[in-house]
Amino acid sequence: METRELRCFVTVAEELHFGRAARRLGIAQPPLSRTIARLERRLGVALLERTSRRVGLTEAGAVLLAEARPILSALAAAERHTRHATASRPALVLAAKAGAGGERLAKLLAAYAAEPDAAAVELLLCESQPHQPLRDGRADVALLHQPFDSTTGFDTEVLATEAQIAVLPTAHPLALRPHLRLAEVTGRPELPLARWPGPDGSYPQGPGAEVHNLTQLFQLIALGRTTVVLPESSRTTLSEGLTAVPVLDAPAVTTVIAWPPHSRSRALAALVRVAARA
Repeated sequence: METRELRCFVTVAEELHFGRAARRLGIAQPPLSRTIARLERRLGVALLERTSRRVGLTEAGAVLLAEARPILSALAAAERHTRHATASRPALVLAAKAGAGGERLAKLLAAYAAEPDAAAVELLLCESQPHQPLRDGRADVALLHQPFDSTTGFDTEVLATEAQIAVLPTAHPLALRPHLRLAEVTGRPELPLARWPGPDGSYPQGPGAEVHNLTQLFQLIALGRTTVVLPESSRTTLSEGLTAVPVLDAPAVTTVIAWPPHSRSRALAALVRVAARA
C-alpha cells in the first residue's frame, strides 16, 4: 500500500463523503474514487459501502481505518524527528491531558526553560489518553496518570502520588460531607458516574453521561447530571457550582513522566531530570 492511498482512504472514512474528502485533500473527486477502488482491488476486499445517498465503512474498512491512523501519525512523527535532528535547538513535544495537573505542568515547563540550552517544548494537550500520541510517535514525552493511562512499553519516572476527590454539584447533599467512601459516590442512581471513551473511541456501558473533556464534564456535573472521581490536583480547576470532597478509599493516583525506551535525545533526558527534581 502507498502512503497516498492510505491518506486518501482515511480522509474518505472520516468524512464519509467523497466530495468533502476531495475538497479536504485538494484534489478532484474522480481521481479520489479511482484511488480508493485501486486500494480495494489490491487488498481484495470492499472498504466502503456506497449507495446513492450515503457512504459507510465495511468491517474491513473499519479495521484499515484503525490501522492506518497510527501509521500516518508515525510517518509524520518520523519526518518531524528527522527535521529536528539537525536543528541547533531541537524541539520536544510533550503530551498531557487537557485540564489535568495544570499547576504541576506549569512548574515543570518553567523549571526546564530556566536550564541552559533548554529545547523548545511544544504542548500536545489531549482530551483523553495522552499515552496514545507517545505510542504512535506524535509526542516525545508525556505526563501520564496511573492507573488510568497505560505505561506499558515506556520508561517512566514517578513525579507525585495523590489522593482522589469526588466532584459534586454544590447543591447536592453529599457536597456537605467532610469526606466520602467510593460506595457512596458510585451508589447514587440520580448522579451516575461519567463515562470516558476507551482506546477505540467507544464508551463503556452505563447510565452516566458520555464525556470527552473536562469542560464538558464540569458543566454536566454543575447541572446535576453526573459526577466523577478525580485526582486531588484537579481541585484547582473546578468552576463555580462544583464542590470537591475527599474520597478516603479511592486508589491513589501516581503521576509519571514517560518516554520511549529507545530515545537517545539529550533534550529529553534533561527534561526528565528537571521533572524528577521539580
